[in-house]
Amino acid sequence: MEPSLADFDLIIQPGWRNSGPRHWQSHWQRRLGATRVEAGDWDAPQLDDWLRGLDQALDRARKPVIVIAHSLGCVAVAHYAQRQPRRIAGALLVAPADVERPFVPRELMGFAPTPRQPLPFPARMVASSNDPFCKTPRAARLAGYWRTPIAWLRQAGHINVESGHSQWEDGWLQLELLAQRVRASLSQAA
Repeated sequence: MEPSLADFDLIIQPGWRNSGPRHWQSHWQRRLGATRVEAGDWDAPQLDDWLRGLDQALDRARKPVIVIAHSLGCVAVAHYAQRQPRRIAGALLVAPADVERPFVPRELMGFAPTPRQPLPFPARMVASSNDPFCKTPRAARLAGYWRTPIAWLRQAGHINVESGHSQWEDGWLQLELLAQRVRASLSQAA
C-alpha cells in the first residue's frame, strides 16, 4: 500500500555509490515523484559535497520535507541535522552504515565520527538483523543516539538489491508510520 504523502516534498538521499536503477530508492523516486540528492562523485564521497547536495535539494522544496535515506545517506542526514536543525520535517533512515566499524572502507572515513545528538525532527529507522555494514548492537546504539524508533527486519541484509529488496513494497508501511509522526509534530508546532 502506497502511503498518502501529498502534503510533503520527498527527497531521496542515497548511500555510497548511489542507488542504481533497480534499487528500491530508485523505484520509490519514480513512484513518488521524489527529488534525488546530487552529491558529486558517489564513489569517492565527501561529506561537505553530500551536505551541499542535500541543502540544494531542500532549497527546491515547497512543502515540509521527508528525507528517505539509505546506508551512508543516513549518516549524512544526521550530520546535516546538526548544522541545519529546522530544514527537514522528518527522515526515514534505512540500513544506516556504521562508519566507525573496524575495517570500514577508506572512502567512508570522512563521515566519522557519527553524530551522537538526538535528531531535531521525527525519524524512523529500519535496520536488519544481519546487515554486514552495521551490526545489530551498533544500529540499536545509533537509534539511541538519534532518539528514533527502530523497526527490525529479520535476515534482510543491507536492505538493498543484493539482499532482495528491489521494489521493497513492505517499506511503504514504515514511510506511512513516519509521515503520521511528522504530521503530528507539525500540528503541535503550528
